[in-house]
Amino acid sequence: MEIALQQVSMFFRSEPKWEVVEPLKDIGWRIRKKYFLMKIKNQPKERLVLSWADLGPDKYLSDKDFQCLIKLLPSCLHPYIYRVTFATANESSALLIRMFNEKGTLKDLIYKAKPKDPFLKKYCNPKKIQGLELQQIKTYGRQILEVLKFLHDKGFPYGHLHASNVMLDGDTCRLLDLENSLLGLPSFYRPYFTQFRKINTLESVDVHCFGHLLYEMTYGRPPDSVPVHSFPPAPSMAVVAVLESTLSCEACKNGMPTTSRLLQMPLFSDVLLTTSEKPQFKIPTKLKEALRIAKESVEKRLIEEQKQIHQHRRLTRAQSHHGSEEERKKRKILARKKSKRSAIENSEEHSTKYSNSNNSAGSGASSPLTPSSPTPPSTAGLSALPPPPPPLPPAAPLPPVGTEASAQLSPQAMNGVSRGALLSSIQNFQKGTLRKAETCDHSAPKIG
Repeated sequence: MEIALQQVSMFFRSEPKWEVVEPLKDIGWRIRKKYFLMKIKNQPKERLVLSWADLGPDKYLSDKDFQCLIKLLPSCLHPYIYRVTFATANESSALLIRMFNEKGTLKDLIYKAKPKDPFLKKYCNPKKIQGLELQQIKTYGRQILEVLKFLHDKGFPYGHLHASNVMLDGDTCRLLDLENSLLGLPSFYRPYFTQFRKINTLESVDVHCFGHLLYEMTYGRPPDSVPVHSFPPAPSMAVVAVLESTLSCEACKNGMPTTSRLLQMPLFSDVLLTTSEKPQFKIPTKLKEALRIAKESVEKRLIEEQKQIHQHRRLTRAQSHHGSEEERKKRKILARKKSKRSAIENSEEHSTKYSNSNNSAGSGASSPLTPSSPTPPSTAGLSALPPPPPPLPPAAPLPPVGTEASAQLSPQAMNGVSRGALLSSIQNFQKGTLRKAETCDHSAPKIG
């Protein structure tokens, strides 16, 4: 508010005929757009509204072109555009003055609100929710579509249609705030149409916003969510047909119709307009080109934002799906199956290794090489003795010493053969078979 007051005070130094009556606090929804009730010093009974706003994120016009176009707005004459009394701008903001209307806007009519009250008080808790009469819907809708088509044909971007930007003058609707698109301010319905990648031009944005406005005129409140899956009973099926073409799932997925197409639909085609005022809005060729370039830049940023939202939505869906209880159960089951399969594979691998080890040991037994049996010592002269008990069977036959087979035998086989042979030798040992040995002991000391 302080910045707005500074800008307005600077303006009054150069334009002393205007005087502030009072600030109109929070009558609009924008935080950074301020309103003041004004009067002309030599016409004290007339009331005007001054609006001040600084630049928004979609301001792509050069400062020179921007100021020229703002100053061009008072020359715009159209039966369905609310006339600008005075407009000026600098490199950072714009200031416009219009006549104050006691009846207020179309939104004030729908919600039965007082124009000077704060926005939240007027619209956020209505006492009674009631739509307009069918004839009002038809007439106001036709008038709004006519002015949208006029601006589209002129190449003038709008993108700011909603019920608070439609002034009521008797039975006539007049569009407000054409300067918003020049300032680069975000649209009231931007959070909605950024969700749908087919709504990617300012013309299609205007048509989608018209769908919101028509819904509010019909039912006395905005839609709970968009796209709208089913519409409540309406005064006419022709109303529902237009709503379906702008707010349904199919429309949001496939794209919006043109304003010309909507004007041909049964709801509006039979409405007779009685105005005789001829529209006038001359835009120099150079400024038309500047508007075209700025419009393309706005649409490019919109498409980029829609792309980011689409990617984020896909990622969120994937994370939500992956983190769901059902998916967790599936992952647990798969983990158990994998663990069991791994245990079985490890067991099979161990069994295979053990089997290969046994086969390797058994290959010595099937070898054609026959190990020589241990020969017992000679027992000559002792034939009367009973034969010794048979030796224990070896774990594996011992191959002849010096052959490759002996090197290939496992340690277990070698140990078994050695133990068997040693036991046999001990059992067959005869002391009498030992020869007497003669020894020469030279260990005694020699004396002398």
